[in-house]
Amino acid sequence: MSLSNRLGLLGRKVGMMRLFTDEGDTVPVTVLDVSNNRVTQVKTQENDGYVALQVTFGARKASRVSKPAAGHLAKAGVEAGEIIQEFQVNADTAAKYAAGATVPVSDVFAVGQQVDVQGTTIGKGFAGTIKRHHFKSQRASHGNSRSHNVPGSISMAQDPGRVFPGKRMSGHMGDETITTQNLSVIRIDEGRQLILIKGAVPGSKGGFVTVRHAIKAAPQGAK
Repeated sequence: MSLSNRLGLLGRKVGMMRLFTDEGDTVPVTVLDVSNNRVTQVKTQENDGYVALQVTFGARKASRVSKPAAGHLAKAGVEAGEIIQEFQVNADTAAKYAAGATVPVSDVFAVGQQVDVQGTTIGKGFAGTIKRHHFKSQRASHGNSRSHNVPGSISMAQDPGRVFPGKRMSGHMGDETITTQNLSVIRIDEGRQLILIKGAVPGSKGGFVTVRHAIKAAPQGAK
């Protein structure tokens, strides 16, 4: 089965910490809370044209849920969540779950495997070219008059007479959906439904994340 058609989990970034190996080495890890992932709908080839599991995470007040969404969740007998997403799976995987079922972390991931984590990066607001694109600043003196940290000329004259799209300039930085690939699962806490992943993942503490099987992971046994 294609790794892109595997069940994933929704969660929240708790924060970062470090673990120590038996050899005394320290490993930086990010703690992700993936508890209480609930199936809100099982999509089938006959009814929907494709096979998928729709999953929700978190809790939301009933007053914050629209009437169509409330009816959809009531049909599945599921408490409203903060985020909802679907994962395309094969028919065998979809048959294991019914609407209202909870997906434990041990059913989806294991220690040692690689995963892709998607999240929303921290917003930086309006940023200049030095911070946004790592440009070098201009001279601090010697003829430079108030042009120390400005981008300078954008190198467009009468020909072509316009600025090409994608020109690296000042603008909004951060607050983007980013996926960090090929991160290793170091530890799984089944009691608290936590995943400890080596390295950093996008977003700030408390941000929502989506954890999937790595689609670019090297085959088992490959060097």
